[in-house]
Amino acid sequence: MLVLDNITKIFNPDTVNEKIALSSLSLHIKPGDFITVIGGNGAGKSTLMNAVTGVFELDEGTITLDGENITHLSEHKRAKYFGRVFQDPMLGTAPDMEIQENLSLAYRRGKRHGLGWNISAKEKAFYREQLARLGLGLENRMTAKAGLLSGGQRQALTLLMATLVKPKMLLLDEHTAALDPKTAEKVLTLTDEIVRENNLTTLMVTHNMQNAIDYGNRLIMMWDGKIILDISGEEKKNLTVEALLGAFSKASGSAFASDRALLS
Repeated sequence: MLVLDNITKIFNPDTVNEKIALSSLSLHIKPGDFITVIGGNGAGKSTLMNAVTGVFELDEGTITLDGENITHLSEHKRAKYFGRVFQDPMLGTAPDMEIQENLSLAYRRGKRHGLGWNISAKEKAFYREQLARLGLGLENRMTAKAGLLSGGQRQALTLLMATLVKPKMLLLDEHTAALDPKTAEKVLTLTDEIVRENNLTTLMVTHNMQNAIDYGNRLIMMWDGKIILDISGEEKKNLTVEALLGAFSKASGSAFASDRALLS
């Protein structure tokens, strides 16, 4: 499904602020993989997401999606392939537009847009049905502005928008980090249901080690712009936080340095 071959990204090259964010990183993602990504601050997790979606040009390496080389494809042209949910709940929706209008934008992603702006009765029924599964009562507030929703409600709406039209890949960039624990758990459960139901190929960055273990069929750990651990199958099912920390120390030669991850 997605092949990253020796990708490298250096920010501020040849300056005192030079930062090698990705270092000859290679990753092969199979169709249906649900991969959780963990790592300390500055490990390259979000940079990996940005590389996949084309936020910047790579310095080296290639990216192939479903057999197509997209290395030099612009970000807006890649957008039709990916559904993405960011850490900040405010980034995924247009606050001054109605809930149903936000959904309509997502439903038309990658399609030609006409001059008219009309949501059919059939579409409204579909949106109401999809919103109802969130269990947040939003199906009864479809004309409410998205900016009036709570952070958890907006993140759940963003998740629904990202998967309303099945993307080739779903990218989740610490999408529960800004939520309270109870809301975060609800959004994670909803995420798992949507991913399983649609067999979505998914990459989920998380700072929570237990969540990284509990969700998905494969776990990768990043450090210093590289993937140093890639765990799947029975090994992942039997993994504990303590064992994961031990494996990290052995692979990197240093202690895991992320207070937020350790406290989680």
